[in-house]
Amino acid sequence: MDHKPLGAEFYKKPTLDVARNLLGKVLVKESPKGRASGIIVETEAYKGPEDRAAHSFGGRRTKRTEVMFGPAGFVYTYVMHTHCLVNVVCGEIGVPQAVLIRAVEPLEGEALMFQRRGDRKRHELTSGPGKLTKALGITKGDYGLRFDEPPLYIAHGEREVSNEHVVAGPRIGIENTGEARDYPWRFWIEGNEFVSKPRKAQGARS
Repeated sequence: MDHKPLGAEFYKKPTLDVARNLLGKVLVKESPKGRASGIIVETEAYKGPEDRAAHSFGGRRTKRTEVMFGPAGFVYTYVMHTHCLVNVVCGEIGVPQAVLIRAVEPLEGEALMFQRRGDRKRHELTSGPGKLTKALGITKGDYGLRFDEPPLYIAHGEREVSNEHVVAGPRIGIENTGEARDYPWRFWIEGNEFVSKPRKAQGARS
């Protein structure tokens, strides 16, 4: 299966638009063990200085967040509770924003995903941000790579996801962030079994 990476221009749009438009695209990781990929079915947007839930809230600039201050379309990985999470840097240079990829639907390399994730049900392979990185072999070492070229890239999907199949709602796991916890900046494909829990969270169509 051939995948054509998205061009760098895709990531220069407003962060909420990127988060929505990533749905249906394909996240691909190539490694010596083989290629694994998945259709992106859930994302969360983080709008930097204005967003209390973002690592870069208030313009906070650290060694970890440095990549977010650069050009759009780069990889921002970090470790939280022993799990690696992968984000897409968005927006203008100097405005640190990003989109977290929360869940994907397995597309290629399923046997490799099971090998990495162990004995579990298929719908549990990639139904969460820490699960998908382990399944695809994405690590903290991928920090700073470009998303428009191998080994870690995002490609066009087979079809666009129509607005009638997209739901928007509050982000997950950010309870102690004041008003930011209620922003409807999480986007997911309605009814997809790989969307992370809570799967029945209330939301509105985008």
